[in-house]
Amino acid sequence: MILGVTMGDSSGVGPEILLKAFRNGEIRHSVVVFGDLAILAHCNDKLGYGVALRKAAGPKDVHAGSLNVVDLRLLSVDDLSIGRISSASGAAARQYVVAATKAALAREIDAFATLPMNKEAARLTDPKFTGHTELVASVCGVEDAVLMLASDPLIVTHVSTHVSLREAIDGARRERIQRVIQLTCEAARRLRANPRVAVAGLNPHAGENGLFGREELEEIAPAVAWAKGQGLPVEGPVPPDTVFYLAVARKRFEAVVCMYHDQGHIPLKLLDFEGGVNTTLGLPVIRTSVDHGTAFDIAWKGLASTVSFVKALDMAAKLATT
Repeated sequence: MILGVTMGDSSGVGPEILLKAFRNGEIRHSVVVFGDLAILAHCNDKLGYGVALRKAAGPKDVHAGSLNVVDLRLLSVDDLSIGRISSASGAAARQYVVAATKAALAREIDAFATLPMNKEAARLTDPKFTGHTELVASVCGVEDAVLMLASDPLIVTHVSTHVSLREAIDGARRERIQRVIQLTCEAARRLRANPRVAVAGLNPHAGENGLFGREELEEIAPAVAWAKGQGLPVEGPVPPDTVFYLAVARKRFEAVVCMYHDQGHIPLKLLDFEGGVNTTLGLPVIRTSVDHGTAFDIAWKGLASTVSFVKALDMAAKLATT
C-alpha cells in the first residue's frame, strides 16, 4: 500500500509536521509526498531534523528509509513567506492536492492525507476556493461529497460545510440529509463495531414540533424515516443541545449527523482538538486530513503537534483496506 501526502501551505506548519513525524518514526506506512523538495529540504535544514529526502520519479517510486517526494517544482526558497499569507504558497498548496487526487484516481496511490492549506492564501489565485473537501470533490467530478470528522470519542458529519449560516439553513433538505445519513452509516461501520447514528435537529430543541421552525418536521424527520426504512441504525431529529451529551457521556451514539459546519466542529474540537481527523465521504478516492489549520504563529518553530497527521494517515490506511 502506498499513501500520498500533500505538503500543505509552505508558509504554515505542514512541512514541519511531515518532517517531524518521519524523523520520529511515526509514519508507519509507505508514503509519497506531493510538494516541493526545495521547501522540505530548507525546512529540514532550518529545524535540524536530519531527514533523508529523496526525489521520486513518480507516485509509485517509493524507497524505504527516506522521505520520497514527487517534486512539483512550484516554489523555491526565495518564494517562502513563513508565517504570512502568500499567493504563491496558496496556489502551490492547491496544486499539491490536485496532483494527489489525480494520482488516487489513477490508482497510483491507495489513499492520501492532506496537510493544512490556508483558505485566504488559496483564494488569491482561486477566488472560488472554499476548502479541501470541495476541491477534491471537484477534481473527482462529484457534487455531493460529505465532510466527516472522526476522533476516538465521536464521529460527526455535516449536511453543509463552508457556506454562510443562511445558506446552511436553506440547504438542509430531505434529499441531501438522506445522502449524508447513508454515507455516515457506511463510513461508521468501517470504523466502529455496530455504530448507532443520531441526526441532530437544526433549530433549538429540534423545533419543538414546529414552534421554532419547520425544518425538522418537513425535511429532517422524513429523511430519518427514509433511512430507517432502509434498515440504517439511525435516530432523530435529536435536539442539538443534548445530542452530543447523549453520544459522548451516555454512549448512546457513535456518530452524529450535523446540519451545518459549526454544529459538528465545535464539539469535536472541544473533545479532541489535536486528535481529530477530517475525511471526505462520497468520493471515488480516499482522502483524509488533519483537523487543524496552518498555524502561522508557530510555523517552522518545531512546535507543531504531529498527532492529527499521524491519525489521518492511519485512518487513510484503514479505509483503504476495509
